[in-house]
Amino acid sequence: MLDFIFFSGLVLYFISMVGMFVGMVFKSDKLNRISWYVFLAGAAVETVYLTARGVRAGRLPMSNQFEFAASFSWGIAVILIFMHYKLKIEWIDSFGAAMAFLILSYAALQPREITELMPALRSAWFGFHIGSAAFSYAAFLLAGAAGIRYIMTHRKNPEDERLEKMDYMIYRLIAVGLLLLTITILSGAIWAEEAWSSFWTWDPKEVWALITWILYAIYLHLRLGRKKRGTFMAWYAIISVPVVLFTFIGVNTLLPGLHSYGFMILSSFM
Repeated sequence: MLDFIFFSGLVLYFISMVGMFVGMVFKSDKLNRISWYVFLAGAAVETVYLTARGVRAGRLPMSNQFEFAASFSWGIAVILIFMHYKLKIEWIDSFGAAMAFLILSYAALQPREITELMPALRSAWFGFHIGSAAFSYAAFLLAGAAGIRYIMTHRKNPEDERLEKMDYMIYRLIAVGLLLLTITILSGAIWAEEAWSSFWTWDPKEVWALITWILYAIYLHLRLGRKKRGTFMAWYAIISVPVVLFTFIGVNTLLPGLHSYGFMILSSFM
């Protein structure tokens, strides 16, 4: 039953993504609106899935690569819905839906068995640390998605009045993501001291967390200190996404360390 709910959400994300891109190409507001409601249905189904999995496991569903990827995808959906209704931003919907679908598709490739928590994960910091990491990832990927939309819009019409708002939205997403990443690293350091008697061990995940943090801190320095704007900063947000994905996927796959437990991986920045 859980698998049926999971794949139902994945299919709904796929349908909404295709519908939004078709609606964008053919400038169909009706199709975009229908596709957005399909996306909402997908987000609701994913919420039901994560809730049901958490109840069955007796813990937050964020303890391994599959669960973190699903939570990561859900974080993208939550932020996208907030932007759509609270900030009245719709130009990123299609790219955001694509990001949610792709991350959930990656989750679908991972083992989905429910297992007991490793001893090191049984901590009050569990949800706080990993939850902030999931939303940090989500904000960074949406910043990259906004960057793609900025580049496309700029090439089509350099005078488009939406460009300034897009540029500012990239900045806001990265600022939020960096704040959450800072919380992730600090809480992870405290948790590491409790679990391994050391705040910092130069574990591959810790090192790449620091690299990611520096990368986005440089973005804020260029934006606020050097007053950089526009195309350059949009490309910066786009090119930074592979670093985030490597920290999430590459480190866990290629650079095992204290955060790896065979296939049971603590999938967070720390």
